[in-house]
Amino acid sequence: MDITVVQALLIFVVAFIMGIDQFSFLESLYQPVVLGPIMGAILGNFELGIVVGGAYQLVQIGSMPIGGAQPPNAIMGTIMTAAFAISMGLEPTADGVGLAVGLAIPFAIFGQYAVTLTFTIMSGLMAKADKAAEEGNPRGIAMVNYIEMAILGTLFGVLAVAGVYGAAQLGDTLRDFSFQFSWVMAGLDAAGGAMKFVGFAILMKVMMSGEMWGFLFAGFVMANLCAAVPGMSGATLLMCAMVGLAIALYDYQINTKIKANAGSNGGGVTDGI
Repeated sequence: MDITVVQALLIFVVAFIMGIDQFSFLESLYQPVVLGPIMGAILGNFELGIVVGGAYQLVQIGSMPIGGAQPPNAIMGTIMTAAFAISMGLEPTADGVGLAVGLAIPFAIFGQYAVTLTFTIMSGLMAKADKAAEEGNPRGIAMVNYIEMAILGTLFGVLAVAGVYGAAQLGDTLRDFSFQFSWVMAGLDAAGGAMKFVGFAILMKVMMSGEMWGFLFAGFVMANLCAAVPGMSGATLLMCAMVGLAIALYDYQINTKIKANAGSNGGGVTDGI
C-alpha cells in the first residue's frame, strides 16, 4: 500500500483534530467508531475502516483517564489498526482485524506517551495561566490553551503520519512473516481478539451493579439464540439493542410514574409509601 502526499496530509489533519478533541472539543470525534471509518475512507477501504472502528471501540470502551494516569491512546490505536488491516489486506470482519489490533497496541502506547509529554510541558505554563487569571486577562488564559492544543495536535499528527507510512511499508513483509511464522501471528491475532473482551470487562467492572446481572444473562441467552437461527443471525446485535432499549424505556416510565404519584399524594420517602 502506497501513501500519497494528499493522504499523508489528510491523516495529519485528522490526527491533529482528534488529538485536540479528546481533551478540548469533547465532541467524541476521537472515538474509534468515528475515527475508524474516516481512516478507512482516507486509505481507500471504507468497509474495513468501519469494522476496525467497531472492533477497536470495544477495546477502548472501558478505558478512561484517571487523574494524570493515561490508558493506551484510542486515536493512535485506531489509526494504526486501520493502517495495518488495510496494508495487509485483512478480511473486513471482527475476527479478521484481530491481528491488526494486536499489532497496533504498541502504537497506542506511543499516543499515551504523547499525552503525558504534553501534560508535562504544560505544567510549567500553568503559572502563566494563573497570572493571567489574577490580572483578569482572558486572552492570556486562552493563549495557554491554544498552545496546549497546538502541541498535542502536532504530536499526534506526526506520530500518525509516521506510523501509517511504517505500516504501509511493512504490509508485504508482515504478510510474508505470517506465512513463515504463523504461530507468532496467530498469537497476536488471539491477543488482539481478546482485547475487546478485556475492554468490555473493564466497563462492566466500573458500571455493573447487582440488580443488572439478570439483564446480562438474559441478553447473553438471547444473543446466542438469535445467532443460532440463520435468518436472524445477521441482525442479532440490532435485535438485542432494541430489546435493551425497550427495557430501559419501560424502567424509565415506571420510575417516572412512581415519583409523580409520590409527589402528588404528598407522600415521600419517609412515609414508606
